[in-house]
Amino acid sequence: MTSSAATYATSPPPLILGSTSRYRRELLERLQLPFEVHAPQVDETPRAGEPPENLARRLALAKARAVASRYPQAVVIGSDQVADLEGEPLGKPGTHERAVEQLRRMRGRTVIFQTALSVVCLARGFEMSDLAAVKVRFRALSDTEIETYLRHEEPYDCAGSAKSEGLGIALLESIDNDDPTALVGLPLIRTARMLRAAGLPVLG
Repeated sequence: MTSSAATYATSPPPLILGSTSRYRRELLERLQLPFEVHAPQVDETPRAGEPPENLARRLALAKARAVASRYPQAVVIGSDQVADLEGEPLGKPGTHERAVEQLRRMRGRTVIFQTALSVVCLARGFEMSDLAAVKVRFRALSDTEIETYLRHEEPYDCAGSAKSEGLGIALLESIDNDDPTALVGLPLIRTARMLRAAGLPVLG
């Protein structure tokens, strides 16, 4: 984690979520801070041999920096989540067929959802990053259960096809983490901590 001290003598800077994810937008709304949403327009293609944790960290920071370059006075949040299946990254399936393939591979196994977070404000020289790793044990799912879940949730924009805040919770045996919002896509405990460090008055 890296940071530079940031203090704001007058009004706090604007807050921007650098993401197109509706799940992250809904999560950030819980903090009841005014914010804007801007697409980061970052290439999310994994590099050859890149570990899932490194991929998540790199993309979260790249998203925050990309939006911050357009709005240097703002505090920008970037986040990325990668499902880590024994060192292999699983991203958003995009299609029903790929979602079926992902869930079949994950059933009965433990997957670590690597959720990275970065907060950047170029004008203040502020940059902070962290990672929330969520260990998830999947049930030994039948093909029928997988099809039923996908038909109801259509989680094709979720890393590893896992939408735990919906019916996806029935896919799981257990969840082990220190931030219950991390699995959904934005670790709010860490987010609130970073925003306070950046000078934004969470609960202020």
